Amino acid sequence: MRDFRKYKVWELGHEVTLVIYELTASFPDSERFGLTNQLRRASSSIPANIAEGCGRESDKDFKRFLYIANGSASEVEYFLILSTGLGYINKNDSETITEKVSVLRRSLNKLISSIST
Repeated sequence: MRDFRKYKVWELGHEVTLVIYELTASFPDSERFGLTNQLRRASSSIPANIAEGCGRESDKDFKRFLYIANGSASEVEYFLILSTGLGYINKNDSETITEKVSVLRRSLNKLISSIST
């Protein structure tokens, strides 16, 4: 088993999640069970899936959870676009967090590529 805390990609995912929680704190109350919840769940799913994959025995299982984390990162990117379009996040903040998510996705892709099947 692997220690997820040793992976830079997990750290990046955790950082993104913390930023998302901070950003969504200012979303309208009417979005608490909508976009706020969706964005928080998608972002926290990234490091959670990396951690779960680390707890699996095989490289194949680990890789599968990394793919799931990557899908969640794509979901976060869309929700950021939507949140910006709705005026909940300003363009500068959106671009900053979107760049962090892009770095995270590239890191996930590199890790996925490095794992033998």
